[in-house]
Amino acid sequence: MELIGINEQVVKQISEIKKEAKWIEEYRLKSYKAFKNLEDPTFGPSVDIPFDQIIYYKNNDKDDKIKDSWDDIDTEIVEELDDLGVLESECHLDGMGVQYESEVIYHNMIEELEKKHVIFTSIEDAMREHPDLVKKYFGTIVSNCENKYAALNGAVFSGGSFIYIPPNTTLDRPLQSYFRINSRNMGQFERTLIIVDHDSELHYIEGCTAPNYSESSLHAAVVEIYVGKNSKCRYSTIQNWAQNVNNLVTKRALVEENGTMEWIDGNIGSNVTMKYPCCILKGDRASGTCITISVATNHQQQDTGARMIHLGKNTTSTIISKSISKNGGNATYRGKVDIKEGAENSTALVKCDTLILDDISKSDTIPTNICRNTTSSIEHEATVSKISEEKLFYLMSRGIDKERATELIILGFIEKFREELPMEYAVELNQLLKKNL
Repeated sequence: MELIGINEQVVKQISEIKKEAKWIEEYRLKSYKAFKNLEDPTFGPSVDIPFDQIIYYKNNDKDDKIKDSWDDIDTEIVEELDDLGVLESECHLDGMGVQYESEVIYHNMIEELEKKHVIFTSIEDAMREHPDLVKKYFGTIVSNCENKYAALNGAVFSGGSFIYIPPNTTLDRPLQSYFRINSRNMGQFERTLIIVDHDSELHYIEGCTAPNYSESSLHAAVVEIYVGKNSKCRYSTIQNWAQNVNNLVTKRALVEENGTMEWIDGNIGSNVTMKYPCCILKGDRASGTCITISVATNHQQQDTGARMIHLGKNTTSTIISKSISKNGGNATYRGKVDIKEGAENSTALVKCDTLILDDISKSDTIPTNICRNTTSSIEHEATVSKISEEKLFYLMSRGIDKERATELIILGFIEKFREELPMEYAVELNQLLKKNL
């Protein structure tokens, strides 16, 4: 089934297909009205999206039940995911979910997590099976009138993950979700909601890919994360969308007292990316970190960064942005740090480093740093450089050819990002960089 174009009837039809409760349909319709009234963002690259030509819902599986065994999934899809390394990565995880087009098709986690009362499922199943828990947090961290693409997601969201980590619970290994677009003009609008309750810890990994078609696709996800008191959440993602995909994403975390939120965010592909993971440091002594890498090649526009909003006292934030541009690519850091008046004795560090590999590429750093009290401080550093001829000469004098020497310099440049990834994902990142640079 395919639903092409956007109107109120399509929104209602998606809700009917999913057999949703009335409050969800009402949320969708309210979001659709906001989408119609909101304009495109006034900042960043312009994006021309043919909304009437996009596929807003597609399901390739005759049986819409989520499977917990690869043997029950269409062989062609399994082979495709296996070629991408998805099946192999599962052995390193405590649980995995896979979304193909508009629906989650696979979900599984180890039995030990079920005994700990951890919930890891699709957002639709969570709405049916845990409605009170979902309603408590859904749409409270990211409003459905936040921006045009968050509103669009609220109207047509399909798939995405729901994770609940109970109090006093720590997972030994990460959970992962994998998202795949495989059709021309396909839109993917997953909705992820993560709740890490008090005194708990979670590492969540997200991977995204799409084949390359001449017709553009749209990825407009929303991620909401609640980090309870004394808890920690790490969200790692490496997105390798094809260069026909416009990647317009809203991600935000609310962090309570003594909580820690870490965004580890890699952007390799897409035509245009606009993504600025955000931490709202609500509780005293809350901390937020965002470490990003953006690679812009072949006239891609990577408009990325982070936002840190300090509300609690003695809060800390760190933004480390690494960007690489080549072959006419544009890698832009766009970020905001706002230390509010009541966030006394708070500190923020912003460090932006850019590597430009030729004379036709560019990079911009566009920070907004606001400190509203006299006991807090913001430190900002920014560098723009090219590959040093001296470093190249030194490596080549040791018998390393120029291509390998350049590769080593690039890998050293992004070392801070790579060291935050699990080993198998650091290896994957190396391979992606070799392919794209």
